[in-house]
Amino acid sequence: MTDDQLPGPAGYRTVSPEVDTSVPSVARIYDYAVGGKDNFRVDREATHAMLDGVPDIVATARANRAFLGRGVRYLACEAGIRQFIDFGSGLPTQLNVHQVAQRENPECRVVYVDNDPVVLAHGRALLSEDQRTTVIQADMAQPGAVLEDPATRRLIDFDEPVAVLYVSVLHCLPDEARPDRAVAAMLDAVPGGSHLMMSHLVSDDADAAEFLTRFMTEQTAWGRVRSEAEVTAHFDGLDVVEPGLVDITRWRPEPEQQPVHAPFDHAIPSRPELEGKIWEFGGIARKP
Repeated sequence: MTDDQLPGPAGYRTVSPEVDTSVPSVARIYDYAVGGKDNFRVDREATHAMLDGVPDIVATARANRAFLGRGVRYLACEAGIRQFIDFGSGLPTQLNVHQVAQRENPECRVVYVDNDPVVLAHGRALLSEDQRTTVIQADMAQPGAVLEDPATRRLIDFDEPVAVLYVSVLHCLPDEARPDRAVAAMLDAVPGGSHLMMSHLVSDDADAAEFLTRFMTEQTAWGRVRSEAEVTAHFDGLDVVEPGLVDITRWRPEPEQQPVHAPFDHAIPSRPELEGKIWEFGGIARKP
């Protein structure tokens, strides 16, 4: 068996030669954590190794996916948003933005942005017949390329409100990539009435933050776990929607919402004292 024919939740599959299956991918690690099928042995091994130091990281990823669904539903239904740009969208799995938004209004248009070639290939195949949704390959630290992409210009009318989504992705950018400038540039490009939706891995425990940051930067391109204050700074000048910026499990929880279900077995962590020390923090805000 070769690296391009790996067993996983969906059995065997082939991978295009430009995809390096010897190195874990953030998108594929997340895909595995939330029960997806488009991941490889290296991604699964990295996820299990990560669980050794951050015991609840899979539960955190699944809670974040549920937050994505609630937030997009709010934006499409209550806020009346019809256009979405989803940065670091990852592999298509459960509760995809276009599915949630178009369930509320079939006229909703979505641009997914990611720099992973697997995401691009799978996304374009999935969305080949959806004229209101597209996937572009771009670096979220370079918003100009996203704004100028013909696919973005075809779908997004920048005279009308836009939802800009950074859901569990900005921690993938190192400080030198200036995530603050990237977000600010996108907010400058959209009109009043647009919304920012964001979640970010945070911690107030130095050991937990250092463990996950070191682990991820050794495995793949990544940034760092940040503080709640650093995330809050992205919302300066915006009108934050109730209940504010919070642990995303507390952002408008819905008792009837079905959790992300997928079997996941892993060994007992060697550092159980780090459980609960890292969480996703964020919310939604409106540009005046």
